[in-house]
Formats: sequence, structure tokens, C-alpha cells
Amino acid sequence: MRLPFYIAKRYLFAKKSHNLINIITWISIVGVGVASFAMIFILSVFNGFNKVISETIHKLTPDINIESAEGKTLNINNFPFDSLKQIKGIDFVFPTITEDALFRNKERQHIGQIKGVPMEYGRINRVAGTVLGGDDFILEQNDMPFAVSGVGVAYFLGVNVYSPAATINIYVPKRGDGSSFSLEKSFNSGLIGISATFSTQQECDEQLVIAPFQWVSKLLGYEGKATSVEIFVSEKSDIKSIQKQVRDIVGNKFSVKNQYEQQETLYKMMKSEKSAIYVILVFVMILAVFNVVGSLSMLIIDKRRDVTVLKSIGADGLLIKRIFLNEGLLISVAGGLIGLIIGIIAVFLQEKFGFISLGDGGSYIVNAYPVSLALTDIILVFFTIVIIGGLSSFLTVGRAVKRLKDERL
Repeated sequence: MRLPFYIAKRYLFAKKSHNLINIITWISIVGVGVASFAMIFILSVFNGFNKVISETIHKLTPDINIESAEGKTLNINNFPFDSLKQIKGIDFVFPTITEDALFRNKERQHIGQIKGVPMEYGRINRVAGTVLGGDDFILEQNDMPFAVSGVGVAYFLGVNVYSPAATINIYVPKRGDGSSFSLEKSFNSGLIGISATFSTQQECDEQLVIAPFQWVSKLLGYEGKATSVEIFVSEKSDIKSIQKQVRDIVGNKFSVKNQYEQQETLYKMMKSEKSAIYVILVFVMILAVFNVVGSLSMLIIDKRRDVTVLKSIGADGLLIKRIFLNEGLLISVAGGLIGLIIGIIAVFLQEKFGFISLGDGGSYIVNAYPVSLALTDIILVFFTIVIIGGLSSFLTVGRAVKRLKDERL
């Protein structure tokens, strides 16, 4: 097994009878290297964007969300809050109300969602960190209710949160008969001050206004009810274990979802996009390997005399094929490893210094292209190179060796 590899290694580094073959060989190595560099760097950029999106979603999305499996609301008067709070790893458990609403400020209107949360909501570190301008997450001050608006909602309504008169009117459909065309008769409305704005992801920023639970409950006529119960857990807690314990406590009448299940469509879409990008990059790699095919074919022709000598001293056809198969694999793997190493270094440099920026033409969450290197991607790219390089070498060697036999006959 060592002899074919040893001879192939000698062929790779030894000077050929035609200098053109040396040039094509190195072009092949560079081509595979560029393709592998592109694969690992682009996949890392995609991982970086997924990570940024996941982090923004994570800020306001509860770790576990409980909803009624049979209706829109659940009764909080007999809900097992005390039992849930005893589960190790759970920091916060509280009811919330989320409902579609119309927001109005003078002549400006905007449709979004009103979310009622208890006062302790602002004590959650990742939630408090979404507030802009260093303001606090204030839902009540001097016994007066206040709301925290998404930065997009405040923009559309023209609300200046730093003004003492920063207020908005909130309209929600009345429960029961909504047949009247009168705004006053068809909707419940309330006026509330805006204490601050938050920013997470665009969709949330442009739709959500967070207000005190009791105020929203009264506005909607949801006394003693909630649309969901949100659970926030400690860092590094076992979400799956906690989720199972929660299911055991609340029973089958409730839907218990973790963050992935709450945003399942989005996460599946991101996974599908990454798979599609990988497939496109595989085609780029296949194109790069065509250089290896050409280089290997010319090398086999160049070494016809060596093949004759090897056969005269007892080498069979299988050994000859193994020599050139190893040669093709060496070219592919050498180029792939060079590209991977340069790609990994480039990812670390981009992560540390951000030398590839997103430009100054827009408002972005991050200033430079985010990157995140995954070990699974490194392994995937390496095996992709080996498989494509191995298959191309196998097919090329088989035909070339057969052609040499036919020429002798």
C-alpha cells in the first residue's frame, strides 16, 4: 500500500519531462485551493449571519413558550406557576398577552402588535439590553403605565421618546360584536406614554409595543386570562430537560415550545439556504477539479515509459492505477488543505478585525460581515474535496490506463 503513494508523491514533486505539465499541476492545486477557500469562507459568513439573526431573535423570544392547545387564551388563575418556578434552571415564569393593534399618533397610524408583560420583564438582562440610548426598560412610573416601543413603530408614528408628551393611542378590536363601522364602537382604545424604544430584529422593531400586563389585560377585556406563559431560563441550562419537566407539569392541554420550535419556519429556511449555498459551491469545486483531470491525464501520458518499466519488473494493472489515483488525490488534497488553512486564517482575521465591511450605505446591526467557523464545516469541506477529487481521479485513471493498453495492442 505504501509503494503507490511513495511513487505518486515522487511524481508530484519531481520535475516532469515537459515543463507545461508542472505548470498545469500547480494551476490545479491553486484552483482546488481557491475553491476550498471560497467554500469555508462563504459557509462561515453564512454561519455568522445565522448567528446574528439567532441572537437578535433570542433577545425577546422566551426560552420556552406555553400556549393553550385548544384556544387562543389560557386561564392564569389556576395555572401551575408555583410548580414551574420550582424547576431548577428557570429564572422567570409569567403570563403575557399579545394581540394585533392599531397605533395612532396625531395623524399617523401604524398596524402592529401590543404585548402585555409584568413589571419583572425589564429585569431580564437580554431584554433590558435591547433598549436604545442607555434608557431603562420602564413600564411604570409614579403609578402611571408606560410602554416601550419598537424603534420602527416609533419612527412610523413620529414619536420622540425624549419628549415628556410622547404618547400614542392604541386601538384593539372589541370582543364580541364588531359589526359597527364606528371606530369608537368597534374598538377599545387607550392612551399610554412611551418611555423608551428597543431594537432587535426589523420585523419585531416595526410591529411591537410592550406595555404593562394589567393595562393591556383591561384594554382587551382579558381579566384572568393570557395568550401565553413565557419561561426564561439561566444560561447554560439544559433546555430539553426543562422543557420535558414543563410538559409533565402542564399536561397535554398546552403547547410547550422551545425557541427553535417557536421560530421553526425561519430556522428551517436558514438551514435550507445554507444547503443550497453548499450545493452551488460543490459545483464550483467540480469545475476546479477539471484542472486536476487535465493534469492527471497529461501526467499519465508523460509517464508511459515508467509504466512500461514497472510492468517489466512485475507491477500489475492495479498497482499502476493506484499510483495515478494517489497522484490525483494528492493534487486535490494538497490544494484543498492549502485553501482550508488560508480560509480558516481569513475567517479568524475577519472575526477579529472585520476587514470586509458592509459599507456605509445602510443601517446594519453589525459593521462588517459576521463570520463563525464551525468544525463540521471544515470536515464537510475536506471530505467534499476528497470525494470529488477521488471520483474524478478514479474515472480519469481508468480511462487513461485502458487507452494505454489499447495503444500497445
